[in-house]
Amino acid sequence: MDNVITEITPLSEKDCFYMMDRDKECFSYPLHKHDEMELNFVENCDGARRIVGDSIEVLGKYDLVLVGSGLEHTWDQYDCQSQSIHEITIQFPTDLLGDQFLQKNQLSSLRAMFENAKRGIAFDLPAIMELYGKITRITQAQPGFYRMLGLLEILYELSLQENYHLLASKSFANVKNAPESKRVRQVEEYIDKNYKQEIRLKTLADIAGMTPAAFSRFFRTRTGKTVSDYMIDIRLGHAARLLVDSPTSVAEICYACGFNNISNFNRIFKKKKGCSPTAFRDNYHKSKIII
Repeated sequence: MDNVITEITPLSEKDCFYMMDRDKECFSYPLHKHDEMELNFVENCDGARRIVGDSIEVLGKYDLVLVGSGLEHTWDQYDCQSQSIHEITIQFPTDLLGDQFLQKNQLSSLRAMFENAKRGIAFDLPAIMELYGKITRITQAQPGFYRMLGLLEILYELSLQENYHLLASKSFANVKNAPESKRVRQVEEYIDKNYKQEIRLKTLADIAGMTPAAFSRFFRTRTGKTVSDYMIDIRLGHAARLLVDSPTSVAEICYACGFNNISNFNRIFKKKKGCSPTAFRDNYHKSKIII
C-alpha cells in the first residue's frame, strides 16, 4: 500500500534488535509497516482491535503477535477502556540469524515460524501464559549479549508452540508457500493464476492426475482445507487487498475476484472477516494516515 506509513525504526545496521517497554493510556499509532520483523506483546488491552494485513480481531486481556517485514499492522483503541496498557515491542532485522545459520537442522522450527510471520502470527493465550515471564522480564536483563540470548530463547520457544493462528491471508500478503507435494503446488499455482474465473473440481483433479473424490481427500489432508475453502480464502484475500488499495466498488470487486453473486460475496466475506466488505474498507481506512 503506497498510502500506509512506512516506519523508519531506530534500528541501525550494527544493532541486533530494538526494544521498547512502555505503559500508556491508549493506542494511537496509525496503520504502518517497516522492513524489520516485530514481536509485539500487549496486556490490559481488552476490547482493543488489532489489524494485521486483512485480519481484524478484537482482543482480550493479552496479545502476542509476530509480524513479518513489510506487512501493514496497527493496534487501535476501538472498545478498550483500560488506561494502564502495557506494551513491549521488539523489532529485529529479517537476517538476524543469517540465511546459512537459519538453514541448520536445529533451527527448522524458527525457519518455519519466520516464514509464517510473513502473514503475521497471533499466539493464543496458553502460549502467551507459558512465555509471559520471559517476555516481561527481558527488558530487565543485562543489556547486550545476555538480552540477545533472552530474545533468541523467546523466539525459539515460540517457534515450538502449537497454540497460534495465522492472520493475513496468503493472497493479501502476497505470500507464495512451497508445499512439499508437487501435486498440491501445481494445483495452488493454477488457482492463483485463475482465481478470477470459474474453477471446476475436475480441472484441479486432472492437474493432480486423480479422480475428483480422491483429489478432494488428498488436498484436504495435505493443506488442512477443502478445495472450496482454499479458493474462497484466495479470492477473499485479493478482494480485501482491492478494498483497501483501490476505490473500486464492492460489486466490481466481487466479480473481479471470481465471485458470481454479490449477495453471496457479502455473506461469505462477513462470515470469514467478521464484517461486511464496506465495513472492512471503512475500518481499515480509519486506521490509515495518507502521506
